[in-house]
Amino acid sequence: MSVVDAHFHVWRRSDLPWLEGPMQPRIFGPYEPIRRDYPISEYLGDIEATDVSRAVYVQANWPPERAGDEVAWVSSLAGETGWPHAIVAYADMTVDDVRPALDALAQWPLVRGIRQQFHWHENELYRFASSPDLCRDGTVRRNIAALADHGWSFDLQVFAGQMDGACELADAVPDVTFVLQHAGMLEDGSQAGRAHWRARMASLAARRNVVAKLSGFGTFIHRCDGEHIAWLTDQTVALFGPERCLWGSNFPIEKLWTDYATLLGAHRKAVEALDAGARNAIFHDTACRVYRLD
Repeated sequence: MSVVDAHFHVWRRSDLPWLEGPMQPRIFGPYEPIRRDYPISEYLGDIEATDVSRAVYVQANWPPERAGDEVAWVSSLAGETGWPHAIVAYADMTVDDVRPALDALAQWPLVRGIRQQFHWHENELYRFASSPDLCRDGTVRRNIAALADHGWSFDLQVFAGQMDGACELADAVPDVTFVLQHAGMLEDGSQAGRAHWRARMASLAARRNVVAKLSGFGTFIHRCDGEHIAWLTDQTVALFGPERCLWGSNFPIEKLWTDYATLLGAHRKAVEALDAGARNAIFHDTACRVYRLD
């Protein structure tokens, strides 16, 4: 079965502030091994022993004013190598009018969506956004609605505690598909934490314009754990259905604790009880539909 990697990054260290200077805390923990260039050639080497046939690049937090430079550079890699096949770019949804920025990004035909990380947490090490309720901001909602003019999706990154606002956002912007990053980023593995996450995920799953990305499951445990991957996958697929789930590697972040083939193998094992059509949806069809891959 041909596999689509719906979430990966490549980068040049010199373009990323968080890879230069003093070590900046990240939600995935210490990252010395990836404080370096991660070129497309290395990514292609990482996937060489797999049957990944297409991939979607997701923005890697270049300086906000260089969002266009990031897309231009990744597009040049696609021209040279044929990879990636789609790009999720960055645009600031908190500005008064995001449409000029979107129009500028639209010159690059591989752009299929936008990601701005909205996740906020009481734990400052897990905090990225400036406030917890960006999903409820009227300007943000108006700007995200503008994505529909380009047929673009929005990669939504929030914690469980923010999902009520995310539900309101999805309801307010029905013409945009929201791609929930890392299946809602379960950071509390306790019984109570899992129950809270699942309840909030069920609310999001009731919004038909939300799909879930099965990615980044090692973020808070810093390992490739088959049981953890299987539980998160089972729960997410049960809520959203396989036709609204898609898989992504989150490489090279997950490379901090595993290799690509092992990671893909663990995710495949997690769905081995599903029928072929469901597995194909998760690893291929949903990503192709959401990101409009040929």
